[in-house]
Amino acid sequence: MSALMSVNVGKATATEHSEVAVTGIDKRPVEGPVRLDVPVEGSGVAGDDVCDLRNHGGPDQAVYAFAWEDLSSWSDRIAVEVRPGVFGENLTTVGIDVTGAVIGERWRVGGALLEVSVPRIPCRTFAGFLGERGWIKRFTEDARPGAYLRVIEPGEVRVGDTVEIVRRPAHGVDIGTVFRALTREPELLPKLVDIEELPEETRNKARRRTGMAVDVDLASGPDAVPDRLRDAD
Repeated sequence: MSALMSVNVGKATATEHSEVAVTGIDKRPVEGPVRLDVPVEGSGVAGDDVCDLRNHGGPDQAVYAFAWEDLSSWSDRIAVEVRPGVFGENLTTVGIDVTGAVIGERWRVGGALLEVSVPRIPCRTFAGFLGERGWIKRFTEDARPGAYLRVIEPGEVRVGDTVEIVRRPAHGVDIGTVFRALTREPELLPKLVDIEELPEETRNKARRRTGMAVDVDLASGPDAVPDRLRDAD
């Protein structure tokens, strides 16, 4: 059964790893019902702080989900304790292939209806929070980035709620494909251009870069990634 293992929110804390000097990436599990809404900006999760509003949050990044199966695979590879919320996710799921979720796929979770929108691209805030050397490269190579979700129908969710896939578009382009296209496999970019459920910014990026070499090698140098490929937490 696919379900929520944890619902996590973060409070703004100071950081030297973000251009706005604060971050809400340190998400912690909460008990009881948590309301999900369509945000104009920031998080769609009640009680969750999003600090860098230029790069993060808003309708296309209202909720961030990460599979416990993928998260726990890092337990013997990173120094920090692997726990729900440690990757900055709002929803820690079990029993659902988040990387294989199709763009535009809809999930009924508790009283809310959510839609898979775009993968998370790692940034220096994420790397700085974990304190892991070479983190952007390592996370990118692992290619299990979690998924941002839109809130189609607001409602309350809580630990233990089932995650039911109620719609899956026929185009078949999933979170993993989009992530790889935007990072290490630019030959996949043409697949993104006509996916209406992707954010327009992502589709425009694919249009601009189709047929062009990627101008950053995430496998070389320090944890550098251009602003247009980053998200910020």
